[in-house]
Amino acid sequence: MLIITRRAGEKIMLGDDIVVEVMEIVGSTVRVGIQAPRAVPVYREELWDLIRAENEAAASAAPDEVADPFARVTTV
Repeated sequence: MLIITRRAGEKIMLGDDIVVEVMEIVGSTVRVGIQAPRAVPVYREELWDLIRAENEAAASAAPDEVADPFARVTTV
């Protein structure tokens, strides 16, 4: 793991097209801005873990256990 010290307003470049900027630091909280191409997904770690778990569950489910995405939804 690379550890870099940055102050508010300073940036980190990831390749040619991803910029991570420290927006502000308040106490032990750091606000980070991320500029990346739309094709690059950016998630908080806890959301990424949930998405990955759902994808794994869907991949291992039997076909009859998965909801039909083409089923008609009726509303009342």
